[in-house]
Amino acid sequence: MQVSNLISPYHHYLHVHNHHYRISSSLFLLRSMVTATSSRNTVSATSTDGDAFTTIAERVSLERDIKKSKFIAIAGHIPDERSAQSFLSEVQDPRATHNCWAYKVGNQYRSNDDGEPSGTAGKPIHSAIENSGLDRVMVVVIRHFGGIKLGTGGLVRAYGGVAAECLKNTPTRLIKSQVPMGVEVTFDLLGVVYHQLQSFKAEEIKQDYDTGKDGVTMVTFKVSFDQAEALEEALKTNCSRNLVFYKH
Repeated sequence: MQVSNLISPYHHYLHVHNHHYRISSSLFLLRSMVTATSSRNTVSATSTDGDAFTTIAERVSLERDIKKSKFIAIAGHIPDERSAQSFLSEVQDPRATHNCWAYKVGNQYRSNDDGEPSGTAGKPIHSAIENSGLDRVMVVVIRHFGGIKLGTGGLVRAYGGVAAECLKNTPTRLIKSQVPMGVEVTFDLLGVVYHQLQSFKAEEIKQDYDTGKDGVTMVTFKVSFDQAEALEEALKTNCSRNLVFYKH
């Protein structure tokens, strides 16, 4: 984030609707605040849709023998779809008869039967993920064939059951995503606003002076969703104004 995109340089003038406003001394503090904020890492693609989601805290595995076939389920967190191939490459067993898998990332999902009859492996694994309520999760079920065919129904129960059992006992964690927000404030309140944004660890802070209102700027930012309401109240209290907030 370039500081120059957020505030004018020291001792420069702002031009807003043909009026020139000299930056007050409180704005001089914003350079260090913005720099400190921009130095933090932004939240990864795991955070989406202005909501929280539960995912797997650590990679887990489960092994079951079903009619002489060995089924090994391995489940783990993937932050995005691009990570699915890496996960598969890490856990698949090239010596196994089948490496079937499924993943779910938000509204996106994929599954693969890897040579098993269509719909008997990848789909039941995906159903197990859906039923678990977890997100950004991938499950690979490895099968070492033991010589006894399970039939269509038996395969569905085996793959789906092993995947579901693996997910049932896995440790989980809640991922709190970021909420994009904005608030219009007068120039004299910017110091107060930035102080609160820093306190609540807001990120991607930007300013837009083209609000159509003299002496007013729009400050946009992202904040953890569970901090959004508290930040609103803190800004209203410290600014002593009934501010209007915009959420995307």
